[in-house]
Amino acid sequence: MRTHPARMVALGFALAVVAGTTVLALPIARSGDGSAPLLTALFTATSAVCVTGLTVVDTGTYWSGFGEVVILFLIQAGGFGIMALASLLALLVVGRLRLMTLLHAQAESKFGMGEVRGVLKRVALVTVTVEAVTAAVLTARFHFGHGRPLGEALGYGIFHSVSAFNNAGFGLHADSLTGYAHDPWILLPVAGAVILGGLGFPVLLELLRHWRLNRAARRAPARPAGAPRVARGWSLHLRLTLWLSAALLATGTVLTLLLEWSNRGTLGPLGGGDKLLGAFFHSAMLRTAGFNATDIAAMEPATLLSSSALMFIGGGSAGTAGGIKVTTFAVLGVAILAEVRGESAAGVFGRRLSPGVLRQALTVALLGVAAVLAASVALLAMVDARTEVVLFEAASAFGTVGLSAGLTGELPGPAQLVLIALMFLGRVGPITLASALALRERKRRYQLPEERPIIG
Repeated sequence: MRTHPARMVALGFALAVVAGTTVLALPIARSGDGSAPLLTALFTATSAVCVTGLTVVDTGTYWSGFGEVVILFLIQAGGFGIMALASLLALLVVGRLRLMTLLHAQAESKFGMGEVRGVLKRVALVTVTVEAVTAAVLTARFHFGHGRPLGEALGYGIFHSVSAFNNAGFGLHADSLTGYAHDPWILLPVAGAVILGGLGFPVLLELLRHWRLNRAARRAPARPAGAPRVARGWSLHLRLTLWLSAALLATGTVLTLLLEWSNRGTLGPLGGGDKLLGAFFHSAMLRTAGFNATDIAAMEPATLLSSSALMFIGGGSAGTAGGIKVTTFAVLGVAILAEVRGESAAGVFGRRLSPGVLRQALTVALLGVAAVLAASVALLAMVDARTEVVLFEAASAFGTVGLSAGLTGELPGPAQLVLIALMFLGRVGPITLASALALRERKRRYQLPEERPIIG
């Protein structure tokens, strides 16, 4: 009972990985004779629980129907678990520090520490609603647009919708979604579910709350003169997440278009509209989902490097996305801008950021960089591959993205263990580290003498 809450998150995910590995190692989980090797089962279970999507075998052919259901369950448990646990950790942080701004969620959601059951219900409702709508659209398209039998289309629709909203990127096609590169009715619903899941539960909940308030205000009688106005402004967390997510999504789309426009292996053979669709879909998947509609291995080195940077940033806090999170990146950007301007305090959208938040963002980002670089060095020592490809695979694992340039399936056992550790660290590391830092924050009763070292 005395275990630190952040450690409980890591322990819970570790137990889920162990359970998933045990089940996937059973002969019934594999399509064909015998059972899956332990390392293959461990890699797949870790990728599913951490909603990554990297695989060393083809999901649709290697695993049996039972194995696919197990993978789907692990994806759902991992995605729901990280949203719920991250939101509850945020409540614990705000209860401990008594701040109005949460670290991974925000206090304007009007949650109290006793409303744990309400948090879980809301997470479940959001999850089921988005997945059901996405599954319905995909099922209809697979059935009416591509001629799949209704039962098969329903299975494909459910699997890909759950995988998309949870930012997992597992697919039942050997080539992911490259066969649907011309079909916006497949790519856009998947991208939409990925973006919604990547925004984070607190953002979705606040948007829903504002929508309800605005609807109630339109139906309510006119406010009497002199009556107090009810504040309905967006929280800082919501603004940072939405603005930066949109900016990164647009940046990824433009960069992919510019760098891959004439590449015959990717966007080159497509028409103008399909090029834009492919670039947008690739940028959306960099929000930490692992579907691809173009051949990642054929992309230009500059595209792989820029994609690695976007995968490292990831998506929103307390959601199914990975990476260091867009709010962490935004805080660092605001701090740099304030330093360049010579300002003593960093602020954005009319709000001042506390020094503690700046230190936490810097710690999470630098430790993330260290993890990706260390894993890249280890992988380069084990395999013969280009540096940008190795860095892409490492960033994809840490950001729990699941995109691969073709290297993951060819890795030897020790290299697979490196990616397993990186996937697990990328899933539970940022949330547990940030929460632990916030919960340990305390006032120092004395000040040390000040001295400035030479910088730069």
